[in-house]
Amino acid sequence: MKRKTPKKSTLSTIRIIAGQWRGRKLPVAVIDGLRPTGDRIRETLFNWLDANIDGARCLDLFAGSGVLGLEALSRGAGQVTALDSSRVAVSALVEASQLLNTSALQAMQMDAIQWLKSKPAGPFDLVFIDPPFQAGLLDETLALLAASNCLAAGALVYIERDRNDDPPQLPNGWQIHKDKVAGSVSYGLYSVDT
Repeated sequence: MKRKTPKKSTLSTIRIIAGQWRGRKLPVAVIDGLRPTGDRIRETLFNWLDANIDGARCLDLFAGSGVLGLEALSRGAGQVTALDSSRVAVSALVEASQLLNTSALQAMQMDAIQWLKSKPAGPFDLVFIDPPFQAGLLDETLALLAASNCLAAGALVYIERDRNDDPPQLPNGWQIHKDKVAGSVSYGLYSVDT
């Protein structure tokens, strides 16, 4: 008798750690290279953002699991635009927004670099940038974001990268606000003088 191999799931789960959806588990796509931002890093980031999150218009570039945008909404952000090039990742984000019964999350299947080159409308108060490690997209993303004119006055930009990578080349007027290292990840919050 031939044994059936269990079908590998294309979805896993993430957990919202605080706010109105605290403790909720939501679907996340299982994709090679996808690494949702861990609870400890998220807790630190959102402690940094505490005074800036209420009603914020957020942009989640390279959204992947979408956990940063979903956490922001749970904690009071007004809207999140989440971009990812993966159809599977975007489908999981759409499913998560339906489970949470929210229309404040707009998930789009789109390449973040191409989207930024299209001169998108804003303004965004908070931007999450967590590109695939080793892809070499960070500096180009920052330059395009700065040139796009889609940032609100006083916007904050969160950057997550491999701790062994060189620090990002910051556009003129950007300054480090806070930064930390956790395991193999370096992460920081930057203020934008527009």
